[in-house]
Amino acid sequence: MTEACTALRVETLRWRIDHVEMIDQRLLPQRIEYVACRSAGAVVDAIRSMVIRGAPAIGCAAAYGVALAAQIPPNRHDTSLREQAARISNAIETLAASRPTAVNLSWALARMQGVFLSTRETAPNPEHLAQALLVEAHAILAEDIAINRRLGAHGMTLLEDGMRILTHCNAGALATAGHGTALGIVRSARDAGITISVVACETRPYLQGARLSAWELLQEGIPVTLIVDAAAGHLMSLGRIDAVIVGADRVAMNGDVANKIGTYTHAVLARRHSIPFYVACPLSTLDRALADGGRIPIEQRGAEEVMGYRTERWAPDGVEVSNPAFDVTPADLVTAIVTECGIARPPFAKSLIELAR
Repeated sequence: MTEACTALRVETLRWRIDHVEMIDQRLLPQRIEYVACRSAGAVVDAIRSMVIRGAPAIGCAAAYGVALAAQIPPNRHDTSLREQAARISNAIETLAASRPTAVNLSWALARMQGVFLSTRETAPNPEHLAQALLVEAHAILAEDIAINRRLGAHGMTLLEDGMRILTHCNAGALATAGHGTALGIVRSARDAGITISVVACETRPYLQGARLSAWELLQEGIPVTLIVDAAAGHLMSLGRIDAVIVGADRVAMNGDVANKIGTYTHAVLARRHSIPFYVACPLSTLDRALADGGRIPIEQRGAEEVMGYRTERWAPDGVEVSNPAFDVTPADLVTAIVTECGIARPPFAKSLIELAR
């Protein structure tokens, strides 16, 4: 399905009768095309290949992947609960390994696992279990949108008229079920009548800022300036950045933050220039099993992403490439973490626990 890119009237992902559709973010901003996923394996492929990305969106996609594994195949009405349970368990395991850094993935799968375990013992038939898991996936999607709107309402209290916000990667509607986290704060501020503008870093090597954030903001008429990642420090030194707001893929209990590669650099530059550095994320991004960010797994992606883009190649064959997809920003560089339950400030080990109760 292809549509003209004329307005931001797209859903990041949506359920259609017996399958889930996801906007193919690899093709933006040139065109909008939805990919139909009819199995858990197809959802795994979509996550790994970056059809869908962004920690909250990945969590929602994984939930639908489990729901798809539970569906009764056509002409297989003799499917037993045991066969169905085996498919579901395999899907959860495979989906959990699709991308390692975003903790929302494991959070959503844990919710689906909980429904699976609590329902299979009493389910009268496979159809009942399949419906229970689909209802839970729908709930995770709807809750994500509501959470982001509450997060945006808290975050906009940090902004004032005329502020220029630097953001890195895409933490907008396309990274979530809708509204967004970092860009959700911008949207909420705009809706409240606060006049602000955004400076979007291109976000090498996958260009989520150039392709996705800039496109989202243009569609909604929010002023945006696109820069190369390395220009951020220059603009800060000229007094042209008033705050930095980024999303997160995982937050440790001490406030260390894993986000798209380059985030750490912006945090250091913000501290050098006395600019507040805010992180926007739902509490589902908080990894309660990690005391600090030292053990956050950092995904390493393929060399081809650094050597070129799409069909273009600019690096010589044979060169060694390192392509970490994320980095960890230490908590002492973070001014505040904005969640749906309020704003956490240092010391984060205390404030995050209080918000997460």
